[in-house]
Amino acid sequence: MITVDDDLLREMYRRMSRIRKFEDTTKELLLAGELYGAFHTSTGQEASIVGSCMALRIDDSMVGTHRSHGHPIGKGAQLDRLLAELMGKETGVNQGKGGSMHLSDFSVGSLGETSIVGSGLPVSTGAALAYKMRGEDKVSLCFFGDGASSQGTFHESLNLAAIWKLPVVYVCENNGYGELTSAKDAISVEDISVRAVGYDMPGVTVDGQDALAVFEAVSEAVERARGGGGPSLVETKTYRFENHAIGRLPEHYRSAEEVEYWRTQRDPLVLFRQVLMERGFDEQQIDDLDAAVSEEIVAAIEFARQSPAPPPEAAFTHLFANPAPSAG
Repeated sequence: MITVDDDLLREMYRRMSRIRKFEDTTKELLLAGELYGAFHTSTGQEASIVGSCMALRIDDSMVGTHRSHGHPIGKGAQLDRLLAELMGKETGVNQGKGGSMHLSDFSVGSLGETSIVGSGLPVSTGAALAYKMRGEDKVSLCFFGDGASSQGTFHESLNLAAIWKLPVVYVCENNGYGELTSAKDAISVEDISVRAVGYDMPGVTVDGQDALAVFEAVSEAVERARGGGGPSLVETKTYRFENHAIGRLPEHYRSAEEVEYWRTQRDPLVLFRQVLMERGFDEQQIDDLDAAVSEEIVAAIEFARQSPAPPPEAAFTHLFANPAPSAG
């Protein structure tokens, strides 16, 4: 049984609150014209993210998805530099060049995300291979969605990880939809975790709205990986409250009743508040955590707005690992 003390519970809620408030705030900024480009939020999936990330050490690595704001926050990234990145500012985690779907923050072990579905699977697997070859006591965790579980990268990565017993944990955030397509219409199995059998690794499905259930399942997988037992597949059944992308696509593919049910009955933050209160926290203590996060958000907005844009010549930096000398 995994031990969960009050400090861990407090930090789990704080990170979940940070994700929710960050996503709500950045949605407002996007609609107000302060942010640019496609924008995919993870609102509703906070328990899956934080429950997974809290099972890792700070020096373990994590790879997210195109729905990428929540993952680095769950791993401990600073909100001010993340928001600056979304505003295209020089102080952003990627100097304003990555934007919403291409965030990375090596300071907390966030190796990055891309807009290509399933692209993080071989990256995370490669990181795990590097750890094993170097003899490092580290674990690599990969987030991906239900749609990515049908990509070739999923099967190739799990197969190699199993053969080489790599220290990697695959977390499938099954939110029921691949863009506008129901998983029921696109995936041959009800539980994606059963696909682990084909690669001779443990596979488990948990309630993705229950942060402690996710934490326990991923902690066991991380312990197995760190101990040399090889990879595991954890599927979290979760749900995104917002549309696939904010302000860009129609939402005719799911009913208003379905969305309302998840928002009102399965909100991970509401469910976790109940857990905290059952563990002896009072409402004021929890409200104080939310208030502190709100102050952090305000400070992040100010930091991002006051930060400079990258200079024009920055367009020519960070293009190559070994740039050729200038002809001049």
